[in-house]
Amino acid sequence: MANDTVALFGASGVIGQGVARALQAQGRSYRVVGRSVQGLRREYGADPKAEIVAWNPEDPASIRAAARGVRTLIYMVGVNYWQFHLHPVLMRRTLDAAIAEGVERVVLIGTVYPYGLPRTERVTEAHPREPNSYKGRMRKEQEDLLLAADAAGSIKGTILRLPDFYGPGTERSFLYRAFIGALKGKRAGLVGPLDAPHEFVFVKDVGPIVTALMEEPRAYGHFWNLAGAGVTTQRKMVQDIYAQAGGPAKMMTMGKGMVRFAGLFDPFMRELVEMYYLLTNPVLMDDSALRALLRTVYKTPYAEGIRQTLVEMREQQAKAHPAAVPATT
Repeated sequence: MANDTVALFGASGVIGQGVARALQAQGRSYRVVGRSVQGLRREYGADPKAEIVAWNPEDPASIRAAARGVRTLIYMVGVNYWQFHLHPVLMRRTLDAAIAEGVERVVLIGTVYPYGLPRTERVTEAHPREPNSYKGRMRKEQEDLLLAADAAGSIKGTILRLPDFYGPGTERSFLYRAFIGALKGKRAGLVGPLDAPHEFVFVKDVGPIVTALMEEPRAYGHFWNLAGAGVTTQRKMVQDIYAQAGGPAKMMTMGKGMVRFAGLFDPFMRELVEMYYLLTNPVLMDDSALRALLRTVYKTPYAEGIRQTLVEMREQQAKAHPAAVPATT
């Protein structure tokens, strides 16, 4: 096509950065869209193939300008954990702008929240979407807007659902404090229980899957699960993180009551209480449909993902505090 522009709405987040790396590896030009032009320049200013566009999601004209000339819009726009009511609002505005500007395709990066409590050990795309949380309802409303637009023929839409992810830059990951603690030789504050089954996706694996999905015509009009690299537990992951960092695991676990108490002082922790069920009744996804669709869905093994994360976090610490990080051979 003459116009094959890909726009990353929400490009400043770790998923957006991963999608950008996948496009860079393909030698493709792309547009990055975010609220802060300074932040976008810090992340993408050195890449001549990146077109930097700031948007104001409160201004329909600004959204239209960001979507102008785009064929594929990858939607990764985040909101504060205590502002989930904005998810369907921003999706509606973006869809209106995209349709008005003739955008052909939208790929939404979603979550497990719309499924609610799992009814089966493994959750396929056929599992009912019956969210048991406010955040899940807002995410479902967001999805429904895109799926309805696709069904109406206004625009093509597809959704990729992710489990919890980990890796460099994932400060909101359940495992992030473990990486920090392991590198500092200190105790990690974790949210438990730690021995319940869980799955994680390495953040760097997501970008190539997103770009493959966006180019697959059969993907549109449906949503797709991406499972983690296997079923594990937080405890197993944390033990491996500390072992690879060279020390014994040190953990302090916060149960639901402590999370609720912490929420008196921290708005993120306050909102996390509602989603605590994901730790006691985990949604473990079956992604056989996605693997059949794309044929190749690479997942970094947990041990290797941990190794890469530790390497990059050490490098970041060395740049920030050169004297504080011992040299390694």
